[in-house]
Amino acid sequence: MDDRIERARLLYEQAVFGGDAGAVDAADRVLDEVEADLALARGRVVHARFLQSGREDPRALALFERAAELYGGLGNGRGEAEALFWVGTFHQVVRGDDGAAVPVLERSQREAVRAGDDLTASYALRHLGIAEHRAGRLDAARERLEESTRIRRELGFLPGVAANLVGLAYITAGEGRRDEALALLDEARSVAEAAGAHGIVRHVEEARGRL
Repeated sequence: MDDRIERARLLYEQAVFGGDAGAVDAADRVLDEVEADLALARGRVVHARFLQSGREDPRALALFERAAELYGGLGNGRGEAEALFWVGTFHQVVRGDDGAAVPVLERSQREAVRAGDDLTASYALRHLGIAEHRAGRLDAARERLEESTRIRRELGFLPGVAANLVGLAYITAGEGRRDEALALLDEARSVAEAAGAHGIVRHVEEARGRL
């Protein structure tokens, strides 16, 4: 059992049996934390199922938006930044709507920086780079992905580094520098293999076939 559920039960008893008027609000806050964490976790699972099946499940968006709302009400900037990232990702990845995704991803990145959450900031930057690439703004796309990659290298997040190198390879190829793009894919494969990121290795080979 999550300790917070037990904490809410004890707060209930303090309110009902102990006459503690403030215990009810405290219990609400504890349960909001639990609900936010659960909504975010379940939303990620629903999104993973979309990646497997290709079928949209609108529950994901509702879950991510609820998590963002709850985290925001709790003043949990780190949680809000992560939930906002997933809201943006839903619009971008599931619905292909960068117009809806970009403002949310930008807000996620700002909140993540403010909260000191470098990993979420790197995710938001990556997806903002994807949006720039789709719009044909290659310089801006490179800037976003290179900053995301720098952060990920500092964090030691090697699968994320490899994923970004694949994106940078596509950008580089789009600039007419195929040999440099292939070199980036070589590095991406090496990093992915070292990290045991077999899914990224498949993306590397797919990109190599396209280039």
